[in-house]
Amino acid sequence: MKYEHIFTLFEKVANANSNKVALAMKSKWGWREFTYKGLSLMAQKLGAYLINDLQIEKGERLAILSESKPEYAPCVFGSALAGLVTVPLDNKLTIYELESILSNCEPTVMLCSGANLEKAREVQKRVPSIKYIILMDAALLEEKDIPSLYSIPENYNAKWRRRPLSATAFIIYTSGTTGAPKGVQTTYKNILTQMYDLRPVFKKIMPSDDVRLLSILPMNHLFEMTVGFFAMLINGYTINYTKSLKPKDILEIMGEKKIKFLVTVPAFLKLLKTSAESDIRKKSPIYQFFFKLRYDIARFMPRVCRRIFFKSVHKMFGAELYGCISGGAPLDEMVGEFFDRIGVRVYQGYGLSETSPVASMARPSRNYDITSVGPILDSYEAKIDDETGELLLKGPSVMKGYYKQDELTKTVIDKDGFFHTGDKAEIRNGNLYITGRLKNMIVLSGGKKVFPEEVENVLGDSPNFAEVCVVGMKRQGGEKDGCEEIVTIIVPNDDFRGKYSDDAELEKAVRAEVKELSNRLASYKRPVKIIIRNELLPKTTTNKLKRNAIKEELITQG
Repeated sequence: MKYEHIFTLFEKVANANSNKVALAMKSKWGWREFTYKGLSLMAQKLGAYLINDLQIEKGERLAILSESKPEYAPCVFGSALAGLVTVPLDNKLTIYELESILSNCEPTVMLCSGANLEKAREVQKRVPSIKYIILMDAALLEEKDIPSLYSIPENYNAKWRRRPLSATAFIIYTSGTTGAPKGVQTTYKNILTQMYDLRPVFKKIMPSDDVRLLSILPMNHLFEMTVGFFAMLINGYTINYTKSLKPKDILEIMGEKKIKFLVTVPAFLKLLKTSAESDIRKKSPIYQFFFKLRYDIARFMPRVCRRIFFKSVHKMFGAELYGCISGGAPLDEMVGEFFDRIGVRVYQGYGLSETSPVASMARPSRNYDITSVGPILDSYEAKIDDETGELLLKGPSVMKGYYKQDELTKTVIDKDGFFHTGDKAEIRNGNLYITGRLKNMIVLSGGKKVFPEEVENVLGDSPNFAEVCVVGMKRQGGEKDGCEEIVTIIVPNDDFRGKYSDDAELEKAVRAEVKELSNRLASYKRPVKIIIRNELLPKTTTNKLKRNAIKEELITQG
């Protein structure tokens, strides 16, 4: 396959859609919008500033610390024009975690939003490589010493630095950011392969050429970067951002902008379903009776009729919501069924950061199955390991490797070039089904991924704990029924246990210690349940924790 460079692709789209809105975000002053032409010009201005004014060398790293917003796009494209490697950061990470990551990739420049400026300043003090901070927002009056995207010179000319397709475009840091950060190197070829793979899929699942997308996922998430950003812009669609994730605010935007499509995670779809059901419960008993009747018979109706049948629900979602791409975590079958019944198709996708990230995606076909993550994308060669049932993938979307971790890379990409996903899977009727995980990774309801070892490393710093084990346990009941949550088992050492006269006092002290140490972790990585154990944990002959045995014991104990 002959690849066009990402510059060429975007230039064509920007020229063809010059005055069309590419990106928009609602603020208290109204909507802030970037046209495709405006986006292109701001990217060129930033690129020229990095090359001409700051004289950043080709191949250096540029980090972005920000919430999702329109200014993120010119930062990504400007970095590429300057020939830099972009490092999108999770702005919810602590200083401790950011220092660990940035000391690993050593960026020269950090772009940050106003909301993250103080965090950026603190990290700059700790990471010597960071020479420059640039604000993504308009310059703040009290920060006159820091340039912003809006205050840098109005110069749009530079000799753009094209890099080979095999060059690293992004370093995406996955969970595991304490101790030894794990940065996935995503190349230009990885990203372009995703674009080419997804183009025919989008033609099947998108309602028209005029798609208005609502973006709710963070840009440091490669699923959002690839599917919700690059793929949408390369197709000339409009991306809308929201500051608030409150259902009321999101539904308001969906109505105001007539949102047609969502790229999201299952937890958000469950939230929309819950909001709709809550609204229905407020209606009269007669309305509820007929709604249930319509819901029962809708399964036998064509999709267009379902949309008419449930017009009141669609009005709540903005009247034009057509479909969703869901990834990052397994979709609750009942949630998928709800949207399907009312005429909104949910297309599950599957992938990992190491696969750039999409490896498969559902699409309309005779074999469509709501429980499947769809067919494998065209560029992939897939096989199932006969002994373990593990899914192995090979193709031009597989990452270049982990940054500065060649040995770790060799543990997941074998000599034949197959990436070992760590997920158990089956392929039936052309569809991929994920049946379990071989890895220890915990997938939370919002799609966030947490490695137990990372949390254990932090809690294990306590001299008062003899052993620490972290596992993911499925929650029982409530809105997050069936979703994984982080549970930690602590075995206090004898000296610490001897300081307390009763179990209640010991438990209080252990909880306080865990809470203190957890401040080093992003909030979503902190244990929600703490179990204190007197006996040592079960281990293998090589002294590794028997996680499955520990989980089974917890389940048995309730």
